[in-house]
Amino acid sequence: MTPPDLALKATGTPRLAAIHQGTRRWLQLALAAMWLLDAILQLQSFFFTQGFGQMLAATAAGDPAVIAGPVNWSARLIEAHPTWTNAAFATVQMFLALGIAWRPTLKAALAASVAWSFGVWWFGEGLGGVLAGTASTVSGAPGAVILYALLAVLLWPVESEGAFVAARPLGVRSARLVWLAVWGSLAYFAVQSANRTAQGLHQMLSGMASGEPGWLASLDRDAAGLLAGQGTLASVVLAVVLGVVAAGIFGPVPAARAAVLLAIVVALVIWVVGENFGGILTGSGTDPNSGPPLVLLAIAYWPPGSRR
Repeated sequence: MTPPDLALKATGTPRLAAIHQGTRRWLQLALAAMWLLDAILQLQSFFFTQGFGQMLAATAAGDPAVIAGPVNWSARLIEAHPTWTNAAFATVQMFLALGIAWRPTLKAALAASVAWSFGVWWFGEGLGGVLAGTASTVSGAPGAVILYALLAVLLWPVESEGAFVAARPLGVRSARLVWLAVWGSLAYFAVQSANRTAQGLHQMLSGMASGEPGWLASLDRDAAGLLAGQGTLASVVLAVVLGVVAAGIFGPVPAARAAVLLAIVVALVIWVVGENFGGILTGSGTDPNSGPPLVLLAIAYWPPGSRR
């Protein structure tokens, strides 16, 4: 057992367990709030038109046939019946939110949210472009909905010991490996060939200004101007920062806390500058994108202080 593990083990007190339970419950309610926001966004007029199905069909581009086929099938179904399919989607998400918020149905709702999230991620998002080579950390890869599924697992209401909230259902080692996989994959997406071109970030941010409020569009243009011709350098720097976040959770408590705080800062910056709050101000955003769930994920990994 390493010294950090010993320090974390020493904090396994009833008081710490109560703190973890309280933090876990607040995180569960935050997850419920995100599902509720998704349900409300799903009721926007755009999603009751054929444009919604066409938007989903675009996510199949570049995916293997086994992924693209179901995406195109669901897109055709939604285009043919936009009203009742979209109403069904909004209703499901509303029930997931209420189920997670109400303690008697918490476990059933968390399990259902995992299944629903995987279905949406595949049939509605084409796995976020992960297999197409187009997944971009700055624009929200691998997708908010798959992070919802991960949160549902990490926030499962089990009364076992754990050094931090996310470790209670999985154990410290497995939870840390999950953290490494999430933030390590974000580092990898940042430097994929499609994302590290000199003008890649500039063009992406410039294109996002369309349809946004004036102040946010101005922020996009300013950020795009700063990154003109600097896409490669910015992508490498972002990948290095995300790599530090991924590895930091394995260090002593101070290093792990620093990694968690850095993860929150990076997630918030990406959410504002790269994701434009998930496009929810344009009338066609389906969710707040990956920023908020990444923040919740980081909070679930906050390690307690050691005791002598």
